[in-house]
Amino acid sequence: MTDLTLPDDPDPPDCADDGVWLTCIDCGHDVAPFDDIVYTCPECDALLEARYDSHPTFDAFEGSGVWRYSAALPFETGVTLPEGATPLHYVPGLEEELGLRNLRVKHEGMNPTGSFKDRGMTVGVRVAEELGVDRLACASTGNTSAALAAYGARAGLETLVLLPEGKVAAGKVAQASLHGARILEVDGNFDACLDRVQDLADRGEAYLLNSLNPFRLEGQKTIGLEILEEFRDDEGRFPDRIVLPVGNAGNTAALYKCFRELVAGGDLAPGDVPKLTGVQAEGAAPMVEAIEEGNDETRRWPEVETVATAIRIGNPVNAPKALPGIRETGGTAVAVSDEEITSAQRALAGEGIGVEPASAASVAGLRKLREQGEVGAGEDVVCLTTGHLLKDPDAAAAAGNDPQPVPNDTDKILRHLAGENVEGGLLSRLRSLL
Repeated sequence: MTDLTLPDDPDPPDCADDGVWLTCIDCGHDVAPFDDIVYTCPECDALLEARYDSHPTFDAFEGSGVWRYSAALPFETGVTLPEGATPLHYVPGLEEELGLRNLRVKHEGMNPTGSFKDRGMTVGVRVAEELGVDRLACASTGNTSAALAAYGARAGLETLVLLPEGKVAAGKVAQASLHGARILEVDGNFDACLDRVQDLADRGEAYLLNSLNPFRLEGQKTIGLEILEEFRDDEGRFPDRIVLPVGNAGNTAALYKCFRELVAGGDLAPGDVPKLTGVQAEGAAPMVEAIEEGNDETRRWPEVETVATAIRIGNPVNAPKALPGIRETGGTAVAVSDEEITSAQRALAGEGIGVEPASAASVAGLRKLREQGEVGAGEDVVCLTTGHLLKDPDAAAAAGNDPQPVPNDTDKILRHLAGENVEGGLLSRLRSLL
């Protein structure tokens, strides 16, 4: 894939099922979507991409949420809670600070389990039902496990999640636990967990629902459809740029596919395609490294560390789809420090938008790119925030204001608010004079 077009498929291949099939992004081999369980190309082991016998147009969409876009998905409906229809916030303070024509924030933390992962799971678990599997599995930095556990419970399927021991925020582990998932803590990082889950899937022990599964990304591409529709309705045009956090690079790949399908359907001109701009933490930035060095592949980082646990990933499996998405849309990628991420988290909170650290990476990256002159003042920009503040309450507490102890006395509380030290009564005031 080196441009904004899809291969010309006027007729579905023989393996298509109701106008849906899978195609290898490298060798072009077509695969039946629901006859057998398949995650990568059986010919060359490259990534697969879902294809359809028609391309979506905005006129075909009806209803609300992810399944409003069923004309661009493999089924009419799925295992739903429901999900999607997340807000596209105005952020006037940040917009003024950054000097942009227009800045909006797409808050995916408002999905049922608090992250964008729900969009992929509503489709992925429906595919699992079609295949007749009885056990679902994923590796996770937390959000995938929470979503899979909830949607697996909704479908009545056993759910297995592998987490890096001691590296997942408590809020996310609690979700997976309460939804009934079997949680295995692996002595290793996320990439090691994904290795183990792939082994289990290859042995037929579970159906893998990480974003290596091409149907996960079909649900996630509805983020792009919602952004384009709502921004166009509000502003009369499409955004110039979408800035998003990058971990496994599934959203970057999904948005790129969304744009290409709309270009093929005639509803999006190639010149109106938003620039995909990826942001990673400095301690886990293999995609940024590949973009800066002009490489077509990412180098696996064996050790990764960042406060943004949701993007603490050293081997993004969707890089072969996502790197062309950044390059062919005219976008870029940037790495930000943990301090910059926390500062952006506070700035979003100041607009009333509560997000976990990884989500704030998009705003941190936009700030840096404005400082560097990479993003112009005349641009319309949408930042994607991917998870809710309560996904990582410890990080939120560390970034926020400390509680202030006060006496059980209204007058003293008022004096405290006025700046007087009243915590210890008379003794405290005497000490303040010394």
